[in-house]
Amino acid sequence: MKILSASQLKVVDAYTIEHEPVSSTNLMERASRAVADKIRSRWSIDTPIKIFAGPGNNGGDALAIARMLGETNYKVCVYLFNTSDNLSADCQINKQRLLDFQDVKQNTMGVRNVELVEVKSQFTPPKLEEGDLVVDGLFGTGLSRPLNGGFASVVKYINSSPATVVSIDVPSGLMCEDNTYNVMNHIVKANYTFTLQYPKLSFFFAENEQYVGEWEVLDIGVKDPMTEETHSPYYFTEQSDMLPLLKSRSKFAHKGSVGHALLIAGKRGMAGAAILAARACMRSGAGKLTVRVPEHNVRIMQEAVPEAILNIDVDQNCFSQSFDTSEFDAMAIGPGIGTSSYTVQAFIEQVSMTKCPMVIDADALNILGSHRGWITQLPRRCILTPHKKELFGLISTTRNSYEELERTRELAARQQIYIVIKGAYSAIVTPEGNVYFNSTGNPGMATAGAGDVLTGVLVSLLAQGYVPEVAARLGVYLHGLAGDLAAENLSYEGLISSDLVEYLPKSFKTLRSNQ
Repeated sequence: MKILSASQLKVVDAYTIEHEPVSSTNLMERASRAVADKIRSRWSIDTPIKIFAGPGNNGGDALAIARMLGETNYKVCVYLFNTSDNLSADCQINKQRLLDFQDVKQNTMGVRNVELVEVKSQFTPPKLEEGDLVVDGLFGTGLSRPLNGGFASVVKYINSSPATVVSIDVPSGLMCEDNTYNVMNHIVKANYTFTLQYPKLSFFFAENEQYVGEWEVLDIGVKDPMTEETHSPYYFTEQSDMLPLLKSRSKFAHKGSVGHALLIAGKRGMAGAAILAARACMRSGAGKLTVRVPEHNVRIMQEAVPEAILNIDVDQNCFSQSFDTSEFDAMAIGPGIGTSSYTVQAFIEQVSMTKCPMVIDADALNILGSHRGWITQLPRRCILTPHKKELFGLISTTRNSYEELERTRELAARQQIYIVIKGAYSAIVTPEGNVYFNSTGNPGMATAGAGDVLTGVLVSLLAQGYVPEVAARLGVYLHGLAGDLAAENLSYEGLISSDLVEYLPKSFKTLRSNQ
């Protein structure tokens, strides 16, 4: 699913209007119907609804939603803010339709269940109570500057209330992409956002969760012309995107034909990182796995992962010497290796001499963060998997997630590498500058070792012959799906990283069953 900018959304709307063809008013009717249906499915008819409508097309949506809810006997009060006496054409049409509906209702039923209050100067705010539903239709995707004045005051009033808030398309005041210079306390804090046709880039940033709340994309049949005007580097990955990427295994497959992976992980006291990554690798389909370990970890590794072959470092406690990797199909380095002087030197020697596909994680990323010039020595198309703190070691601290993403795109393009920014909606950033936000995963995966599991999955897929971009996208998806399946049975609080390993087979099975 593409993620389009605010300007591109105008292009696809115009294309739909011209080529379907459909009038702009009827397209608005379609969008409003989708939102009204969603509200009816979640809130009962006795829920008091108060709708705040702006003077533009988002306000037109809000007025149409009020009429549609009134048609099914919801009690609705609409506040239309028309302080400049300049409604958009479609907003004016929907205002008149709502007035006509009121007259019909009054004549046939003797009562109006939809009240319209047009605000042209002074606004007396209604009392908003805990059981109320507020529908925010003040401003949509066309906003290009922060809200101020009276509209900022309305937003603050909504945010101070105990009512449940639903925003149409985007929370009023939130920019679709970059909010660096926005006034953040002038943005509606929605509990739910029902967005139209495409998710918005700002929904994927942690600092915007408090405004967007729980969001859902509603299909309104907008047509994408697939032209240069609507090219986007941003995508939201869904199950249907992953199904074609999963390989079938030959009946004649053997351990030598489905990949030999190498894992360099686990100093003394950090054998757990190596165990988690190793078990995840084997549970993700690699035929063979060799783990480079210090001598101190040999016994625990052989007991915990008997399927793995051990390559023993001369040092008792850490990874201290690079070695020949020509026999391996893929390598992962970093989980729990530490940052001792021996390990730091061995790391850069190892990545410089290794030719097979590679995953770089954890302490390996910390080493790169302390020696930034070394990043130029990384092989092209390798995969880096930083969490936020590790990423800042590579790109420096940023003001917000948008700037962080743009700097990461620049780094990936400059070095021709893949970077997986781990977290909610983990982002896979490609050397071409594309970004794929992942749709699986949950807060229960915020637990020590989850990243080590992902490293094991990725090196396994690389060893099996998946190209780096597919390995990154598919691996992140399956890792998140394992977390979702585990959380269903165990809860967010009860989930630990070992559970992710145990649910990896079910993750593959679940995805394959939908092919």
